[in-house]
Amino acid sequence: MTRAHLDKVLTVLIAGVLAGVVLAAAALPVALVFGIGFSALSTPYSELPNTLRTPPTAQRSNLYANDGTTLITSFYQEDRVDVPLHDVAPVMRQAIVAAEDVRFYQHSGVDLRGVARAFTVNQRDGETRQGASTLTMQYVRNVLRSDPRLTEQQREAATEVTSARKVQEMRYALALERELDKEEILTRYLNIAYFGAGAYGIAAASKRYLSKTPKELTLADAALLAGLVRSPHTDDPINGDADAALSRRAYVLDRLVESGQVPAERAASAKAEPLKLRPSATPNDCTAVPEERNDWGYFCDWFTRWWAAQPAFGATADERQRTLRRGGFRIVSSLDPAVQRTTVEQVRRVYPVTDRRAVPTAVVQPGTGRVLAMAVNRNYSVADNPAGQKNHPNTVNQLIAGGGTIEGYQGGSTFKLFTMLAALEAGLPLQTEYDAPGRLLTEFPVTGPASCDGRWCPENSSASMDGRQSMWSAFGRSVNTYFAWLTERVGADRVVEMAERLGIVFRSDADARLARYGAKNWGPFTLGVSATTPLDLATAYATVAAEGTWCAPSPVVSINDAAGQPVDAAQPDCRQVLDTDVARAAADAARCPVGDQSMYHRCEGGTAEGLRKRLGRPVAGKTGSSERYETETVVAFTPQLAVASLATNPDDPRDAVGQAVQAELVQAVGEVLSFGLRDQPVRDFVPPSERTALQVTGARTGN
Repeated sequence: MTRAHLDKVLTVLIAGVLAGVVLAAAALPVALVFGIGFSALSTPYSELPNTLRTPPTAQRSNLYANDGTTLITSFYQEDRVDVPLHDVAPVMRQAIVAAEDVRFYQHSGVDLRGVARAFTVNQRDGETRQGASTLTMQYVRNVLRSDPRLTEQQREAATEVTSARKVQEMRYALALERELDKEEILTRYLNIAYFGAGAYGIAAASKRYLSKTPKELTLADAALLAGLVRSPHTDDPINGDADAALSRRAYVLDRLVESGQVPAERAASAKAEPLKLRPSATPNDCTAVPEERNDWGYFCDWFTRWWAAQPAFGATADERQRTLRRGGFRIVSSLDPAVQRTTVEQVRRVYPVTDRRAVPTAVVQPGTGRVLAMAVNRNYSVADNPAGQKNHPNTVNQLIAGGGTIEGYQGGSTFKLFTMLAALEAGLPLQTEYDAPGRLLTEFPVTGPASCDGRWCPENSSASMDGRQSMWSAFGRSVNTYFAWLTERVGADRVVEMAERLGIVFRSDADARLARYGAKNWGPFTLGVSATTPLDLATAYATVAAEGTWCAPSPVVSINDAAGQPVDAAQPDCRQVLDTDVARAAADAARCPVGDQSMYHRCEGGTAEGLRKRLGRPVAGKTGSSERYETETVVAFTPQLAVASLATNPDDPRDAVGQAVQAELVQAVGEVLSFGLRDQPVRDFVPPSERTALQVTGARTGN
């Protein structure tokens, strides 16, 4: 056996035996203590756990607006952000060593002098008054206490105060110092230690108590923070005992002088400084979005739902949420603060926050799916509402994107887009003409007011719509009987499939059953009787704006993990779902409703004709009214931006908002588009080919 190996074995044996004595001398017979020590050390030297090689420290994740600097909120179980040692003031490094392990740079993980000293003191006083944990041993204990793979009971068992556990802790400390240098161990300790007041690690502690970075800490600051580690719950000067914190600060300063690291005069000056706390709390989760940006809460809420659906972050939704709250991600979101502010202003101009009716609105970027704004005239808050008011003025329900208890709202004639696309894809051109009657008896079986002897028989909203129509004029003027006839020609199931392909989600159980089992007979689908959301509609119309490229709606621009590496989940999830010419044809017809003119000059009136003039650039879109004007919807888009806004009563779908609000929605959507495009060049739509516009062809596909 080599001398080096003998030295290691002897070190372990001595450390183990003395550790047992230190911890148990006051309570256990000496023979038993020695028995525990030797028993634990008689087994082969154990492998160092991987958790000690790669520490599982939980770090907070930060969510920023698209400028990359404006914090929306943070997510964490433990408020911690790891920092490298060169970003920590040298005086802080000195202070923590002086406070917790003055011989840190002299021992190899276990300080035998400290063990002997503690043994002597504890024997003299008849109780365990002094421990012998080195900084390395404390780090080991912190890691085992934080291991996310263990249950709470297992973590407690791994760190319980027993002789056997202490011996194991020493063995791990000795092994760790053979694998890591002192600077790495010190770095890890500074990042894992708890400093009280909810602050884990030196970066969070510097911010929590002093509103500083670790690099900015003074001698007095460093001594204060280093002194908290011993008893963070009682010495915390914010919530605990400020006098105790000052006493510990003085203790650390004295240790710095004794060890020759700080001159006595400088330490005395630091002792004389008053306690200069500048507390700052780190927001946690969406309800902690700053009050002045309360409306960002709905975007934040949707971001967490999006994250929970990404397989890259775990096998289950719960695991993904834990990853977010532990993983230390830097997330730059797609939220544009200026566009968000304008959208909120326009939404609240239509209805104030206190109105029972709501105007959920979404702004989406074609070609990426990135969501620039999500607004609704509500406070994002869990505060109580007046009796009988479920969702106003306060709610955290996802009124804009749907989910949870929110199934959506009827989108009315905005769904005619899906019928037009299905017809174009089937080979029917925009020129397809039909002599639309005031009422049409269809083959689709229905019951209720729209039934004529058991069959669906929709009618136009005005006699002026009757007569010869093409897709251009019928879409522009929203002729119901034309689209009912077109649905019969192409098949209702193809219309439903088209809507799903462009991102319409059936959140209602009744709608989902019809889509799956009764789509062939779901003729009324073309008039928007299915529940939808502004985000779904904006995404669908953005697909047309992007010439048939559908992109999953996304709340992020970039995601970097704790090591600074980019995460692929932030990349746009896009695919071609429509033939390019089919999408161009649909966009050409969609210019008619909003007062623009098609490339073939076939628009003959629209339902929102003032939008083109107000915007001053090429635009397309559609309005929609549900039965009895219970909801009103406006969707508008350019090649660069899509906006969908919907007026509804989320708590009572039968509470009709009335047709008059449609004009206000048109104005609001126009203002959002105008502001959102303020710095972007004017882009026109690419015209469809004459073949798609004017000639009957064979079916075509783009997916």
